[in-house]
Order: sequence, then structure tokens, then C-alpha cells
Amino acid sequence: MPRIRAWRAPLLGLLFSLLIHPLAPALEAPEGKVVLILSGKVGSPNRSDKSAAFSMAMLARLPQHSYTVQTPWYPRPMTFTGPLMRDVLAAAGAQGEKIIAVALNDYRTELPFSDATQLEPILARLLNGKPMAVRDKGPLFIIYPSHLHAELSSQLYFNRSAWQLSQLLVE
Repeated sequence: MPRIRAWRAPLLGLLFSLLIHPLAPALEAPEGKVVLILSGKVGSPNRSDKSAAFSMAMLARLPQHSYTVQTPWYPRPMTFTGPLMRDVLAAAGAQGEKIIAVALNDYRTELPFSDATQLEPILARLLNGKPMAVRDKGPLFIIYPSHLHAELSSQLYFNRSAWQLSQLLVE
């Protein structure tokens, strides 16, 4: 086996690490009130504690998606609008195996990272076109596209649909 010159080993190590964890663009600093904090395996933090903080304006600048779905929490179908969870995770350079969603009241629920990448839940910030107040399950609510996939209208996914979302811990 040929011997790698001393200067090549660090270069090869750097190239390998970039393949595993590509450099994500820097995440802007939030302006205004922070409504969501991503922590854990975050590749593009914007805070000194290595977490990524998002204001509502930052979330509004991401591509928006609307789902009109029937949930157990409302008597009729409602329209929820917000960015895809995967877009928020990508903006923070977050990668992992699971996500722990934490609500303002410390309710916690765990979802596989693959839910974000494959099932397209949104972090709803609007309910029927209006911002959600805390008393209306806001400011953020994880909503799965159950209107597209009937299997998402089950207790498993309703349990993962945290309202009053304030944190995502990526592990």
C-alpha cells in the first residue's frame, strides 16, 4: 500500500469530513422575537451556544406550503400554512436520526428525522391565513399532510403534531 505523504492526510481528512457534513450557508441572525430554537446536531448555528434561532420573519421567508386538514383539535377542516420542516432543518444545517419537538408547556414528542424528509410536515405559522396566538395553539404547530396520505390521520402522527412548538432538538 503506498504511503500517504504527511501533507496529504489532513487534506484527505478534510475532504472526507465535507462529504459527511457539507458546509451549510451561514444562517442569518434572527430579527425580532425568537419563536423557534434548533439545537443538537446543527451545522449552521447563529447563536454562541451552537443552536439556531428563528424569528417568525425568518420562517416566513422560507417557501410556504398550505394544508387543509381535519385534525382532532378542530371541529372542521382548517388551513395551516408554513414552511416544510425539512426546509427549516436544512436552513440550520441540521442532520440526525431523530427530532424531539418541545412545546412552550414542556410537552415533548419524538419523531424520526425521516418524517421531516419524507412525509413533508410543515411548521404551521398561520391558521386560516392568520398568525396563531399561543391560545390558538401557536405560534407554531407541526402539521402532517394527512389530506394527501390517509395513514397520517392516525394517533401516531397526531401525537407527533406538537402545538405551541418552541424547540426542535436534533439527535
